[in-house]
Amino acid sequence: MTADPGASRGVGAPRLLVLPAALAVGLLVLPVVALVVRADWSSLPQDVSSPAAIRALTLSLTTSLSATAICLVLGVPLAVLLARARGRGADVLRALVTLPLVLPPTVGGIALLYLLGRRGLVGASLDAWFGIRLPFTTAAVVIAQVFVAMPFLVLGVEGALRTSGHRYETVAATLGAGRWTVLRRITLPIVAPGLTAATVLCFARALGEFGATALFAGNTPGVTQTMPLAIYSAFNGAGVTQGSAVALSLLLVATAAAVLLVARAWRPGRAA
Repeated sequence: MTADPGASRGVGAPRLLVLPAALAVGLLVLPVVALVVRADWSSLPQDVSSPAAIRALTLSLTTSLSATAICLVLGVPLAVLLARARGRGADVLRALVTLPLVLPPTVGGIALLYLLGRRGLVGASLDAWFGIRLPFTTAAVVIAQVFVAMPFLVLGVEGALRTSGHRYETVAATLGAGRWTVLRRITLPIVAPGLTAATVLCFARALGEFGATALFAGNTPGVTQTMPLAIYSAFNGAGVTQGSAVALSLLLVATAAAVLLVARAWRPGRAA
């Protein structure tokens, strides 16, 4: 039996989409190309291997990994509840979870200050009762990253759970499996590719966080100065040239790209 040539003509995207798609690729790729062209390659190795750059990159990776771990511990249960919940309350909760995605990062930083600052809604009690002061510490960097990155994880995992449905979970439950067994043996393995993708997006967002971190954690080298903040300081001439800002930008781009490529190669269910 031969395939119908006429049927294959309707498969694929219309040719009219090529031009806007090419423009979209240009808007996404050409800025990075401009960075590569603008870089001073003679001083690039020295700039990216300087102690300040290494400290900033190490802090960014450490805090981003910590933030991603917290997002997994807190965000996956929230995603499961949202995916299985119904009603107006679930819609309101989903909107609140999405809110950090549309808020300007600086607004998030101010909100965190008024919550956890020394005179904040919770921070005042932490300071008075336990002597804990979170603003302008490394912990504040992690909190800011969690605030802006968790929605990516929650919405990604929730979408994967809704797409997978709950047929297999129902079958397992009728066979006597408890809820924890169903979650551990059925639900999470089924959504593993979506969970992986959401985790990578969460980590990448935490790695690139700037606004909330600047306001809530400050810009202290070695303590709160992550790579985005180091790039901002370099670009504004804080003792270094703008060429250093370009070099640091390329280092951050290369780090993020490497993370995405490794995650894509490792992703469960990926075809060989």
